[in-house]
Amino acid sequence: MTVSRTNLKNGLTVVSHRMDSVETVSLGIWVKVGTRYEPVEINGASHLLEHMAFKGTKRRSALEIAEEIEAVGGHLNAYTSREVTAYHATVLKKDLALAVDMIGDILQNSVFEEIELERERAVVLQEIGQANDTPEDVIYDNLQVTAFPDQPMGRPVLGPPEIVAAMSRASLVDYMGAHYTAPRMILGAAGRLDHDALVKMAEKIFAGLGDGGEEKYAPSAQPFAPISYAGGDHREPRPLEQAHLIIGFEGVGYHDPDYYSLALASTILGGGMSSRLFQKIREELGLVYSIYCFSSSYEDGGLFGLYAGTGEEGLTALLPALCDELGRATGDINAKELARAKAQLRAGLVMSLESTLSRAEQLARQVSIFGRPQTIEEITVKVEAVDKVAVEAVLARLLAGIPTVAAVGPVDNLEPYETIAARFARVA
Repeated sequence: MTVSRTNLKNGLTVVSHRMDSVETVSLGIWVKVGTRYEPVEINGASHLLEHMAFKGTKRRSALEIAEEIEAVGGHLNAYTSREVTAYHATVLKKDLALAVDMIGDILQNSVFEEIELERERAVVLQEIGQANDTPEDVIYDNLQVTAFPDQPMGRPVLGPPEIVAAMSRASLVDYMGAHYTAPRMILGAAGRLDHDALVKMAEKIFAGLGDGGEEKYAPSAQPFAPISYAGGDHREPRPLEQAHLIIGFEGVGYHDPDYYSLALASTILGGGMSSRLFQKIREELGLVYSIYCFSSSYEDGGLFGLYAGTGEEGLTALLPALCDELGRATGDINAKELARAKAQLRAGLVMSLESTLSRAEQLARQVSIFGRPQTIEEITVKVEAVDKVAVEAVLARLLAGIPTVAAVGPVDNLEPYETIAARFARVA
């Protein structure tokens, strides 16, 4: 298995992993642009633009895009996050050229017809409505806006319905022209492929892709404000059967020395059925149906959180039990659970090699974040270097910060924010 990388003259990076044990290829373009790049007046532009890319080009109608990829049994999809927008395909190895051509077509030749924009705008507004009906989606948006108020990082990926409803074709075209430049794009691929052949295809198909011209669109530039974590309290009473609660703290960015320490801490606390919180809060005390930890990292910061779903009456006992367990974790991580957490991370890394799409995405993200692909071996070395002192220290570091509380559902029994903050201050 071979990882290769080539930088084209226009600044587009091509990175691939040859996997001779499979018969398929996954590839895509990962664009370094997302919600945090959006001015407030066009919040949701990245996501709406992603939708519009499939709605017709100068060469293909929306129907032809769908028919052509499915005629060879392939899959074409996309997603938008706060820092990245991705367009990817998975096909049989013989159809690699078609997939490269199709992704190149939708990224360079989309026509954004007004009638298609109105149709897709309606679809996105329905998607926003569906998300607003889903407590698990609502609480994460509420958490983000409370942790990072009055800044792009705190705004919803889908955008507010009133802004999406009013967004013009011109604003989408201008936004795409500003950010969809070759130096901000990575063509990632994995599977049964030849890197040199892929590079030749990319040189031909993406030849017309501009390099951005101005320095502000160079890959080293950051056309967004730095993350500014604030913390706070956001409660949304709803007539639901279950209360959804997240306690968040300022996390770490990709380049933080504590990145792997926090990944292991999150796994030990709430990374599966053997985790501390699952065993104590769910299995022993029966206070929740679901409980887990998560750590979201960005270029220059992050967000660490504890999610719990419980009945209305369970809220009263939940927080004291949660704080007790967190307090213990800052001082008594044992060798057995640390070894188990490391095994979980190692297994996840190895398993990612068995999915061509996961591997293509992994390569593209590594180049985007670190400037080069990372080997499984070097990541494993960093994971193995973390000891119990580092895990306990990063937990203490985070828990000493200002908490963010987000709650949705029957939350009248939830303690006041000041009481919750004081509890966690005592834990730290």
